Amino acid sequence: MSIDLGHLSFTEMIQLQLKLGETLKARFGKQLCLTFTDVVGSTPYFARFGDAAGRGLQQRHLDLWSRALAETGGGEGRIVDTAGDGAFSVFPTVDSAATALVAMGMSVSAQNVGYAREHQLIIRAGVHCGSVLTDGQAVSGDAVNVAARIAGTSQPGEIRLSEVAFRELNPQRRLQCHGVGMVPLKGVTEPIQLMVLEWRDKSRFASRVKVAESGEEIALPVLDTITFGRLRDQAGVPANDVVLQMRDKEKGLRVSRWHFELRRRPDGFSIRSVTDQTTDVDGKALGRGQETELSPTAKVTLAGVMTLEFQPELAKATELDSAPTGYIK
Repeated sequence: MSIDLGHLSFTEMIQLQLKLGETLKARFGKQLCLTFTDVVGSTPYFARFGDAAGRGLQQRHLDLWSRALAETGGGEGRIVDTAGDGAFSVFPTVDSAATALVAMGMSVSAQNVGYAREHQLIIRAGVHCGSVLTDGQAVSGDAVNVAARIAGTSQPGEIRLSEVAFRELNPQRRLQCHGVGMVPLKGVTEPIQLMVLEWRDKSRFASRVKVAESGEEIALPVLDTITFGRLRDQAGVPANDVVLQMRDKEKGLRVSRWHFELRRRPDGFSIRSVTDQTTDVDGKALGRGQETELSPTAKVTLAGVMTLEFQPELAKATELDSAPTGYIK
């Protein structure tokens, strides 16, 4: 049936608009879990290594994400759209989204072991729930924009969730979350409460290191390979993730330019020496190219002049401690 819009009155057009809106919601409205994932640092990576390498990095993200979608939750999730270094996906539940995101995170870490530090893949993610319009393929609505903005606030390696998404997690997953407070989102009127899903077992990983000689404490970056040495940069490019320097410059020179690296495994860090200088891990000597497990409280002595005391993650607020007023407890 056709409608001659040119002969409708103002009131009739408003009524038609309302009727169309109601019909759209009735036919195409659905509650979905919405996720955005993207590659951290892709722009400088393209600039440094070129288009082919950059496109390869993006493809690794999409390949690992597609595999996680296929292998978890009965394949409930699907990719709606990809643009640049990101992917927009939808799930029927937050739990199925969280399961897929954790599976991808584990796969990324496992794959990164085979890549040099500068070529490793780092992903961040945002999760939100809301009402959308969908025909089974395209998905649109304000909730989609909110999910994208949440992903944009995530730190490297993080999975951030809105309060709405957090409420929909199963109790076990909820206890793995901590709050990051009220966060302003571009295009959203009021700041919203965000949570982080701690998808790794933090008790197995050191989160910071203390230099015994100076008392300096350094937070470890959230990377799958973390390099340590006294060289800060080479030809304008950062040489080490953690730069080791001493007040006694003569002694400090005994620490190698590149001394060792930490590698993030599923069950904890391993430490690998990359120098001929001595590297003692809890009293055990480690030769160049040798690798061993690193406990969260390990003591590592470098060239007999510097001792590093690794420390585990401080206890973070639990779900109940961090939950804002109104949370279901």
